[in-house]
Amino acid sequence: MRLSARLADYAWLVRAQLRPGRPDWSGGTAAPVLLVPGIWETWHVLRDLGDALHRAGHPVHVVPGLGTNSADLEVSAGLVRERLLALDLRGVVLVGHSKGGLIAKQVMARPDAGDRVAGLVAVATPFSGSRYATWFPAGPVRRLSPRDPAIRRLAAQTASHARTVALRPRFDPHVPREAGAAPLAGAVEVELPYEGHFRLLGEPGLHEAVVHAVQGLSA
Repeated sequence: MRLSARLADYAWLVRAQLRPGRPDWSGGTAAPVLLVPGIWETWHVLRDLGDALHRAGHPVHVVPGLGTNSADLEVSAGLVRERLLALDLRGVVLVGHSKGGLIAKQVMARPDAGDRVAGLVAVATPFSGSRYATWFPAGPVRRLSPRDPAIRRLAAQTASHARTVALRPRFDPHVPREAGAAPLAGAVEVELPYEGHFRLLGEPGLHEAVVHAVQGLSA
């Protein structure tokens, strides 16, 4: 069952990355949302989620400068900060998938951007790193190891946890839930009944959970 979940996960990701066009998510009277994808992902993987948020009344924005999101956390956080300033977003909720949640947390810790952010909804984010990344041949993925100094520094920062909702699937082939792992102190953590790291982004139940979390953080 787990092998089939992995294969379905990758198949969903490929299809999501190849979808053409860019939707118009402007307009809406609810709090603005900025989407932050994970490593080697473009904003397209968050398209279904963006559609759901926009239907709920939120203007939704992306960060084109991230590209496929392979830079280190500091550089990526700088790009998100620039986007916040360029759009003059205030009271914004950051919605990050995987590495995107780490980038968003880094942005919230920046004195030149954090006060613009109402909160973070993180989906399948390795807040303490992923042990699977430790020996991965590609450097951008290895930087998500629990041994990486930047990951360890970010994990030690807890000030933003009170404004964080962390959603995770029941089984994640890339971000294992370690036995006895400490909870994200001060944050709201929710386990959802899905398998996979990517394809849960297409699940209506995940969309509903994210919309609910965004509304709670922006109330």
